[in-house]
Amino acid sequence: MASLPILITIAIVAVVAPPALATDFVVGDDKGWTTNFDYQAWAMGKEFRVGDKLIFKYTSGAHNVHRVDGTGFQQCLAPPTSQALTSGNDEIPLTAAGRKWYICGVGKHCELGNQKLAITVLPQLGSPASSPSNEGPSSTPTSAASGIDTSKHVAWMMAAFGVMMMIMV
Repeated sequence: MASLPILITIAIVAVVAPPALATDFVVGDDKGWTTNFDYQAWAMGKEFRVGDKLIFKYTSGAHNVHRVDGTGFQQCLAPPTSQALTSGNDEIPLTAAGRKWYICGVGKHCELGNQKLAITVLPQLGSPASSPSNEGPSSTPTSAASGIDTSKHVAWMMAAFGVMMMIMV
């Protein structure tokens, strides 16, 4: 029968590890959400997962962010009912797996090939595999993530430490 310290360790690891694995992605890193930047190249090689967050940083009034579907992305057209994010520091939690599309609706920023971002959001680490959906605009609004994300490594090390503690007790 498991002792109380083991059960407490399991509970702590189960609660602490998943949120620690989430990543905040500052779109465009230090350039932010601006014109004359290749957001598809920026997204290349990054793994976006449920629980992560996109952060769009820009000068308020100069740009905005619209969540659109694939057609809106291709045509650089936000649905008439869509409400632009305009704070200049817009945080969008990624709450569902699937394709996500974002455009700037100011002037011709999107039409000129600037300020459009398409990503695929994968299921959360440790969750059962599910096929990504191609849903339309998400109803939910990521330290810059480039290279190795050390927060995920720290979370895994914490989990491993917890397991080792359970074995030793």
